[in-house]
Amino acid sequence: MESTIYEAVGGYDALLRLAHAWHDRCLADPVASHPFGHPGQHPDHLARLAAYWAEALGGPTGYTDAMGDHSHVMRLHAGEGEHQELDDRAIDCFAAALNDADLPDDERLRGTLLDYFRWGTALMAAYPETPDDVPSGLPLPHWSWDGPVT
Repeated sequence: MESTIYEAVGGYDALLRLAHAWHDRCLADPVASHPFGHPGQHPDHLARLAAYWAEALGGPTGYTDAMGDHSHVMRLHAGEGEHQELDDRAIDCFAAALNDADLPDDERLRGTLLDYFRWGTALMAAYPETPDDVPSGLPLPHWSWDGPVT
């Protein structure tokens, strides 16, 4: 039986390293840093992000058990208007962070993570007008070696 992406990446600790590396890359980028300059960011943002990624990639359900559902996450990202350049830069930062986080040197794994992040970035841009447009009760989307899990 094939391992989950969560297992292949090295579990929560590896995803937390990736969250930190991505955040550091974003903060250093004049465009990608914009979302991180707003007040009100959760003090445990990076741990929560790692938990979200962990669950989405086949790991434990810690995010939805204790932190929120996908509707909550979508509302956090909604109402920011169109921002393709920001999205592109965030994806570039993520691609570079894959090296910074000292993840396994596995081309398939890194390609799958990058595909997931591109897909997730597009999902987060789905409600550009207002958080009020986000439906309640959205399940957290999952990603496998073959792409989105339906």
